[in-house]
Amino acid sequence: MESQPTETIEAPAMRLSAVLRAGARRLLAGGIDRAALDAELLLGHALELSREQLMLAAGRVLGSSQVRAYERLLARRCAREPLAYITGRREFWSLDFHVTPAVLIPRPETERLVEIVLQLAGELQSGQRLRIVDIGTGSGAIAVALASELAGAQMFATDSSAAALAIAAENAARNRVADKIKFVHGDLLDGLPADRPFGLIVSNPPYIRRAEIDALEPEVNRWEPRGALDGGLDGLDYYRRIATEAFDYLRPNGAVAVEIGAGMGKAVEALFKDDAGCVEVEIYNDYAGIDRVVVARKSV
Repeated sequence: MESQPTETIEAPAMRLSAVLRAGARRLLAGGIDRAALDAELLLGHALELSREQLMLAAGRVLGSSQVRAYERLLARRCAREPLAYITGRREFWSLDFHVTPAVLIPRPETERLVEIVLQLAGELQSGQRLRIVDIGTGSGAIAVALASELAGAQMFATDSSAAALAIAAENAARNRVADKIKFVHGDLLDGLPADRPFGLIVSNPPYIRRAEIDALEPEVNRWEPRGALDGGLDGLDYYRRIATEAFDYLRPNGAVAVEIGAGMGKAVEALFKDDAGCVEVEIYNDYAGIDRVVVARKSV
């Protein structure tokens, strides 16, 4: 473990604005890129104040116990613990999610997958109720976001981790969609009924190449669950399984939509065409122009 800055916030600097500046300096010295923002969010978390409230309270004098609590949070961040794990919260799709080291932290890029699935849902909705499953749900971010937008859909969410499923269920309740999602403990599609096919199968599976995980930023390789990152030697292990298993669970004209890593579009497209015999496969970019989602449709 790398040595961390040990500077403390001196007692004379007890005014909130001064404490905040000292916190930002400490994070910057610890190699944190967004030092000023993280210092602000951590102080807000310590004091249970919003960013707006912090600004209004800039002249407030803090007690020594409050400063010590803040210093403990700064030390955790200097150890490269992700901000979301320290605060226990992450925003996704304008919803509030509880996160712990049991689940991957939701990324903004995954919102592109949600957008595309909502478009697909609009195309597939007919007289019958649309059934959707999010496999490997983790924090439940995708399933909860979809349930919040699709009032008439029947949502399922699976995960092989019981701890992750507990977090996902908590997030469904937190965002008032608990009655719209059935959580299933199982690996990918295990535990789901194959006799009642789904209209959409959605996933953000592990896709980091195993040899590349240790080179990722410390916030990822030290703290996030390895099982949610490791896609095997070439990063494609889970896509192979999805390509060979998912179409048994899809209704005619149904679709599989998966998030992918940068540069993986053609390889994942080939898996769906070669392993699943799928003719209609599309690659969608994110707003940075990077391959982000692959959609494979089942023919009639």
